[in-house]
Amino acid sequence: MRKVLLPIMIIATAVILLLRLFYLQVIDDSLKLKSDNNAIKIKYDYPERGYIYDRNGKLLVANQPSYDIMVIPRELKDIDTTEFCQLLNIQKEEFIQKIEKARVYSPRLPSVFLPQLNKKEFAAFQEKIRKFEGFYIQKRSLRDYQVSVGANIFGFITQVNEAIINKIPYYKSGDLIGKQGVEESYENVLRGVKGVKYIQRDKFNREIGSYKDGKFDTIAVQGEDIHLSIDIVLQQYGEELMINKRGGIVAIEPATGEILALVTAPSYDPAILVGRERSRNYTKLYNDSIAKPLYDRGLLAEYPPGSPFKILTGLIALEEGVINEETSFVCHHGFSYARGRFMKCHDSGISKLHNGIYNSCNTYFASIYMKTINKYAQPATGVDVWSKHLESFGLGQFMGYDLPTGRKGLRPTSKLYKRIYPNGGWRSTAIVSNAIGQGEVLMTPIQLANMMATVANRGHYYTPHIIKKIEGQPIDKKFTTKHVTTINKKHFEPVINGLFDVYNLGTARSLQVEGIEICGKTGTAENYAKINGERVKLQDHSIFVAFAPRENPKIAIAVFVENGYWGARWAGPMASLMVEKYLRGTITRTDLEKRMLEGSLQGEYAKYLQIGRKSADSLITAVPTPIANSEEAEN
Repeated sequence: MRKVLLPIMIIATAVILLLRLFYLQVIDDSLKLKSDNNAIKIKYDYPERGYIYDRNGKLLVANQPSYDIMVIPRELKDIDTTEFCQLLNIQKEEFIQKIEKARVYSPRLPSVFLPQLNKKEFAAFQEKIRKFEGFYIQKRSLRDYQVSVGANIFGFITQVNEAIINKIPYYKSGDLIGKQGVEESYENVLRGVKGVKYIQRDKFNREIGSYKDGKFDTIAVQGEDIHLSIDIVLQQYGEELMINKRGGIVAIEPATGEILALVTAPSYDPAILVGRERSRNYTKLYNDSIAKPLYDRGLLAEYPPGSPFKILTGLIALEEGVINEETSFVCHHGFSYARGRFMKCHDSGISKLHNGIYNSCNTYFASIYMKTINKYAQPATGVDVWSKHLESFGLGQFMGYDLPTGRKGLRPTSKLYKRIYPNGGWRSTAIVSNAIGQGEVLMTPIQLANMMATVANRGHYYTPHIIKKIEGQPIDKKFTTKHVTTINKKHFEPVINGLFDVYNLGTARSLQVEGIEICGKTGTAENYAKINGERVKLQDHSIFVAFAPRENPKIAIAVFVENGYWGARWAGPMASLMVEKYLRGTITRTDLEKRMLEGSLQGEYAKYLQIGRKSADSLITAVPTPIANSEEAEN
């Protein structure tokens, strides 16, 4: 048996190799296609990108034709460069640079020589293209925006760079790819599939027809259309309200986690990033280090949350059993603690959970926060228990929404305080500012909006997302998965009662909308900057969070206006208007609307610009710092 085993193995291996060679050389033509590529010209047929619609079926982003002039350096013949440059209105030096760049990429593969010609430019060049061998026209499609808002939501499309080409074989030089917004998040869905045609050439490099009668050709497949969860009417209204202000507005449907509006201010018209001027316009936006129009404040800006954070302070204290609804504290316009230190408060008298919320009493929430931490033998344990509750609301994490940018904020743990106080000895008194959202806690507007959606749902939320429907396929299951907090459902109702009376008896009573039961919370976050290494107090930020209606809520919202003084001055009116706009489609509080639309904070921002000019050699940056003595002006 051993004598025949080796010959059998050799014969079997030889047969397998022969069969494989026969398959590759006779049956499979793919290798022949590759070996013949010098005699074959590849032409791509680019599909239209998928259209983008809002939640109500309104078309937001379509396509328009565009034409690129492509060049294959090796195929260039003697051409009249003067006529060529005059035809396309370019300088000869620019012509030479572009050819050299194309040659570096590849002498025999096509490169973009001049992108995005309009119809008039295309017609003029097409008429004389026969005179310029080595150049040809590649038809593509560019975005055609049907609205002038939502730039941060859509993103834009741009040419791929070498890094992308090397990383993803699908893309070739000159291809377009989505960047930022849903164009980036859903690139694989929107881009479609390129069609490919193989053209046979003779020995004189002339095209003589399809290779193998088109056996290997494929047709282009248009990208899938997508429907966003955005209500474009609400989005546009939010952007109008934020004109001449800086900040963010995020609105979410509590029952689904769908993002209804994602406003950042200042913003820009998405159409300016289309066409030949795209690069120049993008550079201007990118270099604007003052207004930062490319900075999505709804997702990226990390602010001290201020008084809205008291909602979580109350819920955690109830869950930890250190208070009940009747637990009371006496406030004398502030809270004394830690060797004479004093946290100011505009409230006074006896505060319980209900009136503590609608009057936004610092004393009440500082007291219950310290009771929560002091419940445990070690403050480190207390902080970690408290932090774990915050985590269940989505704090301190990216949350998993379907947009390519974001920040996770800051959710303090004992690990942080061990770094701040390396010698130990810290207690609840050292971190009491966390109670009112002015300590080390940082939140983004989308986290604030999600917090209110969670409260509206009485203890659960769905991952915020901007996709509603993709033609021909389901959305990611993570967007329909319920996340339940660590807080018992029974504790939400007394807190919601207090939030409802913020509008009836408390700090937002001037912002009521007749016939709509809104639950909300004003907030004022202290704002500091480092100037020449010194910590300087700047104008406070205005914050407001809300949901409505009280029962079966349809919208949860967070509004953050930088340097907007106090919560009820700018953010509160905008929240009320956005809620009414979404629920009714019309506005009855025209007094608030007029004030918001005509109001401006540019004078406030100009002050900081002047400070910056006076401190030309210094860097001015807003910095979150622990604030032991904090006062809120809510009324």
